[in-house]
Amino acid sequence: MDALRVQLSSGSLTSSVVASSLLSQPRPPFSSLQLGRVGSSPAVGSVSAKETCTADELHYVPVPNSDWRAALWRYLPSPKAPKRKHPLLLLSGIASNAFTYDLSPECSFARFMSGSGFDTWILELRGAGLSSLNAESRKDEQQIVSDLLENVINVSERMENVLDEGFKFLGLQDRLSKRVGDFKQRLEVIPRYNWDFDNYLEEDIPSAMEYVRTQTKPEDGKLLAIGHSMGGMLFYALLSRCGLKGIDSGLASVTTIASTLDYSSSGTLLKYLLPMAKPAQALNVSALPIDTMLEMAHPLICRPPYALSWLSTNISAPQMMEPEVIEKLVLNSLCPVPAKLLYQLATSVDKGGLRDRTGSFYYKDHISTTNVPILALAGDWDIVCPPDAVYETVKLIPEHLATYKVFGSPGGPHYGHQDMISGRTARSETYPLIIQFLQRHDQS
Repeated sequence: MDALRVQLSSGSLTSSVVASSLLSQPRPPFSSLQLGRVGSSPAVGSVSAKETCTADELHYVPVPNSDWRAALWRYLPSPKAPKRKHPLLLLSGIASNAFTYDLSPECSFARFMSGSGFDTWILELRGAGLSSLNAESRKDEQQIVSDLLENVINVSERMENVLDEGFKFLGLQDRLSKRVGDFKQRLEVIPRYNWDFDNYLEEDIPSAMEYVRTQTKPEDGKLLAIGHSMGGMLFYALLSRCGLKGIDSGLASVTTIASTLDYSSSGTLLKYLLPMAKPAQALNVSALPIDTMLEMAHPLICRPPYALSWLSTNISAPQMMEPEVIEKLVLNSLCPVPAKLLYQLATSVDKGGLRDRTGSFYYKDHISTTNVPILALAGDWDIVCPPDAVYETVKLIPEHLATYKVFGSPGGPHYGHQDMISGRTARSETYPLIIQFLQRHDQS
């Protein structure tokens, strides 16, 4: 199966077909591959109409047993930095795309890592960012959504008429029109939002890992991995499965940021949010447009009279992220979330923690079988994944393999859910610790 690579350099586009031997599972054919790049429209079927790639290269890899192509953003290592033995794979959290790690030139975790010599890749799972549907698959979807689109157009026109004056007063009229337009476009792919956590684990991640291995050719075939929030949960789950089966995970080390397999004993905010999955499933709603909802709410979070300002604490501790960085995170990095994914993740707040789709396999029960070094980071003011939730998983990892660190101090600065990646002190406090851990296990 061929995969397509795009070189992004000085605004120019050079494409080449790269033969890549991915997993042995059958791959869907992709006859038409169109690419998102800086200053261009996204790929055919891509979920985010506003996202353009800020990496050095943009790659696509077919996801087995689906009509999706996952996107891989590549940041080439600096020639001035020490040469590294292993590539680095970054994985974002739920409803997030690659911008989580690359919000601006001044606030880019990915650029910092590539500047330190790591061949850095960000995986956008199916449904996120510039991941895209096969063009032929999109044609099949058009009839399915035609009536729905007509209804939405009628309703949205009425909404714009009714809310015109109110939103004009708040300066939101243009934003409302834009978001309604984006939502209409997104409806074309939402019927395909039919996957769960295990689909990511069994299909998206193995395909991406094999593709990165093929491109970078590490001598031992291993990758370094960093996962934020759900991204860390996925790497934990991979280690649990591989450890139980006694097979090599293909990872030289794993760093998790604000992640756990078990929220049940913590005071996480997710205990109030994840139960939304059950009514969504009962109503046969395939996906929740979390991105649209937060983008519409953003002016009420950041502008007078700040009616929804409390929502920002879910993202960052006060004064930890610059307002423009929070704005870009909310307006550019979020994606719709499948109800099936939420339904499975909801098990993470129940006793015993996250379970597989059958409900019989508890992922945390087998994390003790791993042989991979793990760095687990927590933020002292993280209300999504509090330190006690992070430790609930860390305490089960073999002691000689686990390194645990809580960032934040009583007098400040404090760290919320996104702050260890994008906070104003992350570059001086969290990044060096992560680099030190990566260097140690890059040499082994």
